[in-house]
Amino acid sequence: MPVAEARKTFVLDTNVILHDSSCLTQFKRHGIIIPITVLEELDQFKKGNQSINYHAREFLRSLDGLGGETIFEQGVPIGRGHGTVRIVLERELHPDLAFSFSRSKPDDLILNCAYILAQEKKRARVVLVSKDVNLRLKAKAVGLMSDDYLTDHVKDVSTLYTGKREITNLDASVIDTLYAGGTVTPEHLALGTPLIANESLILRNHQKSALARFNPAEGLVRRVNKAPVFGISPRNAEQTFALHAVLNPDVLLVTLSGAAGTGKTLLALAGAMEQRRHFRQIYLARPIVPLSNRDIGFLPGDVLSKINPFMQPLWDNLGIIKNQFDEKEREYKKVDELVETEKLHIVPLAYIRGRSLANVIFIVDEAQNLTPHEVKTIITRAGERTKIVLTGDIFQIDTPYLDAHSNGLSYLIDRLRGNPLYAHINLEKGERSALANLASTML
Repeated sequence: MPVAEARKTFVLDTNVILHDSSCLTQFKRHGIIIPITVLEELDQFKKGNQSINYHAREFLRSLDGLGGETIFEQGVPIGRGHGTVRIVLERELHPDLAFSFSRSKPDDLILNCAYILAQEKKRARVVLVSKDVNLRLKAKAVGLMSDDYLTDHVKDVSTLYTGKREITNLDASVIDTLYAGGTVTPEHLALGTPLIANESLILRNHQKSALARFNPAEGLVRRVNKAPVFGISPRNAEQTFALHAVLNPDVLLVTLSGAAGTGKTLLALAGAMEQRRHFRQIYLARPIVPLSNRDIGFLPGDVLSKINPFMQPLWDNLGIIKNQFDEKEREYKKVDELVETEKLHIVPLAYIRGRSLANVIFIVDEAQNLTPHEVKTIITRAGERTKIVLTGDIFQIDTPYLDAHSNGLSYLIDRLRGNPLYAHINLEKGERSALANLASTML
């Protein structure tokens, strides 16, 4: 008979709740403590349209729904299969902490709450849960157990799905058959590991090579052709696969990952422009990560005026596409026309909740700066005939409480691999310029 896990007491930091408003249900039968300081901080986040504002409101509603005056005493049950939650009022700094910490800092008050509980509950394991690495370090400094909120973490990003596979030493006849008929069966490849839906393949032998993709609907490996799209030509195999995925009508969700300069955003935009006739609108968005944590509200003008500075990289890529053509060419004028008629439209992500996006192609740039919940919110907005493309670099995070393991893009790649509606490509080779490549590799 298995030994039951020892009961723990988890003290939650504010950022855990702002990351996931359903966090109360993620700790099994263990007890949960909410310091009153956390509720005071949540009160400051109730108003607004950002994801953190939604999480603050949802958590407070769920906490209120549990009811019971004992929530400040022994706590109230969260539900079947779960433990209890208790709100703990503020107390004087413990003598062990008084010299190093301050009552004026909310983080220190949360740390103090967890520390006092740990001293009182000698037989119970008290763990401070925070997405703030600095607070976790403070906890460890005073001998308190601490941990990150790991519910939606990707355990090992070094083995994260890349979307492609290279198969070498193939018989030349297999590649000849692929070129002649456009398809081969997976059995021709003699693989030890089964192919994944929409997996991209680089097929080689000593003399020949070919690019292909596994089509899950047909059960066949189909050849992928390299061709320019709206003036943009793929420069390597990964870029060819990326464009093919964006253009594939059977794939409704695409993720493109890779370092700066690999062409993620440019390829997504070019693919969207090529398909403009098939969609009512092209939507472009990227998370707004203001400097010094200042909201866009301090910028002058209307909503579009406020977000335009943050969207400049998208406009830059659009300019690259436009400048592939002469000013007198139809395609050059078409780009300006799409912007003027709002066929190509910048969308603030903060206002996406509650909308239904039908018959659009939606490009979300810098998706690594989104939480898993924000990514889910975006994708669940998809209506009929809508396609979503997310691009980003999982190792270039600009928000304080996300990393390569916990951001929404990594989470999406890990969870959806193998789904027939989904395709992913990790772009590896920088194509921006020789100078940009030099900086990326040497600096």
